[in-house]
Amino acid sequence: MSGRILPGRRISPWHLWVVGGVSLLWNAYGCYDYVMTNLRDPEYLAQFPPEMMQVIDSFPIWVTAAWALGVWGALAGSVLLLLRSRYAFHGFTVSLIGLAISSFYQWSIDIPDSLEGGANTAMQVVIWVVAVLLLVYTARMRALRVIT
Repeated sequence: MSGRILPGRRISPWHLWVVGGVSLLWNAYGCYDYVMTNLRDPEYLAQFPPEMMQVIDSFPIWVTAAWALGVWGALAGSVLLLLRSRYAFHGFTVSLIGLAISSFYQWSIDIPDSLEGGANTAMQVVIWVVAVLLLVYTARMRALRVIT
């Protein structure tokens, strides 16, 4: 079937590979952060203020589960996007739901001053922007029948 196009399926545009590859790296780092934080890797955690682990340790199990859905759903979405699967949209949707739940919880609790503002807020904004853009991009590729 080399060189043939399946009926109803378009050739992948170059940007699908760029977006898919960059999103895979971005979301793999999110999974790495999740694993290293939950394994309490001392070398990894040394880069963060000590108060961060106190906040994370206070998370109810459902917040940790939402965090897991956020990062692993995003990784699945990236892999599925590269595989040109329509289920990439579902992966990114699960990711956005997990992000929403964990973010709203974090915004509702008291956070130590060392964790507020500046770089932490900027990172939260970047994470939200990337998550929403990946969902929108995937929806567009699905509508164009690039992913099926």
